[in-house]
Amino acid sequence: MENTIQTVLIFALPVLFSITVHEAAHGYVARYFGDNTAYAMGRVTLNPIPHIDPIGTIAMPVLLYFATSGAFLFGYAKPVPVDFGRLRHPKRDMVWVALAGPASNFVQAILWALLFTVLAGMGLNERFFLEMAKAGVLVNLVMWAFNLFPLPPLDGGRILAGLLPPRAAWTLSRIEPWGFFIVMGLVIAGIVGSFWLRPLITLGYGVLGVLLSPLNALLS
Repeated sequence: MENTIQTVLIFALPVLFSITVHEAAHGYVARYFGDNTAYAMGRVTLNPIPHIDPIGTIAMPVLLYFATSGAFLFGYAKPVPVDFGRLRHPKRDMVWVALAGPASNFVQAILWALLFTVLAGMGLNERFFLEMAKAGVLVNLVMWAFNLFPLPPLDGGRILAGLLPPRAAWTLSRIEPWGFFIVMGLVIAGIVGSFWLRPLITLGYGVLGVLLSPLNALLS
């Protein structure tokens, strides 16, 4: 129980930041391109409370953590409302709105990795903060990679729909009502993890290593 509480405390802040900034980024970019819906509803904010879904953000991850002994975790935030019809160029701008969430997670992964590098380089041996920084990198790389999976309603599906020709985009959009269940089936079957998440996360860690190599060399 003590280890469980410590794990929850280590991951709590990175998870809250990752979902809050992710959802706020969608709303901010939508507003920039002409849709004020999320802003009018108070969703373009760094306050995590408006983005928390009681089931998806709290109950589901906790139940899965205890049911699988931490082997499988999944959760989601309350989606930011976007009226794509109000965007100035709906098909093109939809790509940027969808891309904003995963991009914000990758930026956060860079910042957490930067924090870890600085703390470790300064010789700080406080395990809690080092583990929190590592958790911040992992959480955000997972969110970045998972949300880019090219199937609606995930961001990757909307990005793909915005890039495809109109007929193909329409066909893809018809999957959306069942997309969540299809994605969950692929996750449980291990397909998403093996063929999508692991390669992308490995790539993400590689990019972070390259970006931070000058700082590592400076601090070593």
